[in-house]
Amino acid sequence: MGNFDGVHNGHRQVIEPIIPHALPALQVPAAPLMSESALLTVAGYSAVPPHLPPLPDLEPARGSEAVATVVTFFPHPREFFSGQRQPLLSPIAEKALVLKQAGIQQLVLLPFNPVLAQLSPEAFVEQVLVHRLQPQRISVGVDFRFGHRREGTAADLAAIAAHHDIPVTIVPLRYDRGERVSSSRIRHALSQGDLATAQRLLGRPYCLTGRVVKGEQVGRTIGFPTANLKLPSDKFVPCQGVYSVQVHGVSDLPQPGVLNIGTRPTVNGRQQTIEVHLLNWSGNLYGQTLTLSLSHFLRPEQKFDSLDQLKQQIQADCEAAQALPL
Repeated sequence: MGNFDGVHNGHRQVIEPIIPHALPALQVPAAPLMSESALLTVAGYSAVPPHLPPLPDLEPARGSEAVATVVTFFPHPREFFSGQRQPLLSPIAEKALVLKQAGIQQLVLLPFNPVLAQLSPEAFVEQVLVHRLQPQRISVGVDFRFGHRREGTAADLAAIAAHHDIPVTIVPLRYDRGERVSSSRIRHALSQGDLATAQRLLGRPYCLTGRVVKGEQVGRTIGFPTANLKLPSDKFVPCQGVYSVQVHGVSDLPQPGVLNIGTRPTVNGRQQTIEVHLLNWSGNLYGQTLTLSLSHFLRPEQKFDSLDQLKQQIQADCEAAQALPL
């Protein structure tokens, strides 16, 4: 139980106690934006979030076979309290897919709204966990907080749950090079173009998944056609610049590519775009869903004096991407 944004190595420690076997290695979540096989359930107090398909309410029966379940909140509590959009390392569909790959059988979304936010720690455990979810055991991180004003601690959860004969595993924090593994640390690394740190903390490359939509087709005019990706509106986007990537969803094997995140200042672009040029590949990708696995940050975005200079730099970027290890 927790937010699990990014499903990073620290989160995997919390998940491990409820998986009946060793966790498989994390993989690139190369699949459509909403996988039909991803097991999502809404259990709670409000309507289904508008961008999710209709989903059944959770009504588990006491004594039924245990289902490895992650319970999380939607929207992110920080977004609810601040009123500001919270970009996510793993939007709901992506989170469901990564969790499924890790052995989770069900993802339960608790709609985070005023009713939930006002529940005392005792009421949260009794009304939400015991009455509705009926857990056989619970696993949380040592820093887990719940209930009104985050008054409940992991130790409180264990004490309250014990009255209902529900064991609680409290998992210690995970550290990397002397610092805590956290979603905020991953966001900071990505905002600096530090893909190596982000990948080390996540346990897998950071990925961008989106549908190919029609762009302005400037790249085609200079010999470097690109696929323009539309990402989920709440997806965290790394710093602007040029990246080497592996493109999943084009064929059975990932294809190398060069990604540009930015406003394209050389052609007086105004809005940020996510555009990828596939190396040694051509074809129509409109309407397809692609996943870009980010490998290396090549350079910041820059403005060139002419399209010829831009073309020369893109060629150099492609050669640099081909020379780098996967």
